[in-house]
Amino acid sequence: MGKFDGVLLYTDYDDTLYNQHLTVSEENHRAIRYFMQEGGRFSIATGRAKRTFAPQIEKEHLEFNAPVVVSNGAGIYDFQAGRYVKESQLPHKAREHMAQLCAQYPDLSFEAYHGEEIYVYNPNVVTLKHLNRVGVPYQECGVDQMPTPWTKVIVEQDHPMLVQAQEYLLSHWGEDYEVIFSNPYLLEVTAKGANKGTMVAYVAKLLGIKPENVYCMGDNQNDIPMLEVSAIPFAPANCAQPVKDWGARLVGHTDDHAVAQVIEILDGIYK
Repeated sequence: MGKFDGVLLYTDYDDTLYNQHLTVSEENHRAIRYFMQEGGRFSIATGRAKRTFAPQIEKEHLEFNAPVVVSNGAGIYDFQAGRYVKESQLPHKAREHMAQLCAQYPDLSFEAYHGEEIYVYNPNVVTLKHLNRVGVPYQECGVDQMPTPWTKVIVEQDHPMLVQAQEYLLSHWGEDYEVIFSNPYLLEVTAKGANKGTMVAYVAKLLGIKPENVYCMGDNQNDIPMLEVSAIPFAPANCAQPVKDWGARLVGHTDDHAVAQVIEILDGIYK
């Protein structure tokens, strides 16, 4: 028995656990090991797909003892068991909808995730930078050549155009999609109801964790749904303005081992 028995902690990955030096600090590693050794259940809720997150486990020696929320809430993957616990897909008309969106805004690019494959339409500087960061192969093709179904889409351009794209998607098909920013240049599209918050709540119920013992931490707009289910919604000091405006409890910068700071706070709560 440990002090964190029955406690669940989820953290976002990029710019939260994975810092701006593109690594996970030893201080964060130590704190996470301590949390798990004391009975806590720890995992990650990431915008990355399973395929783009998996290489990070070996590269960064990641340790977790609960399923990972992937694709911005489009799925839950149990890496220990090697299977999806839950997975959602975009509606069958998503390809048609994306073609309409791109006809309306021809400078948009997007990535479509089909199984383990990534298909890219009209790549721009943002697209190439993102794909270089995640470091996996992809195929460039026309929208009508992309196989379906898709688990998620990432729309890419400068922020003002993405705001227009978000408004267009929500005004035309808001009943079908979650459309939310993971950073100012990446607009994430998942099936309605598929977000980090619903998936964290699903895992908590699966593990028998009470809502008052669920904690989440994230830095961007796409993290707000899971901050809403967190007993204390934590964010690093470098978080986006919408997260600050929403009212998250700020800790230190991601480069100052922010996850370790959250675990230190929990250490003071659970004695």
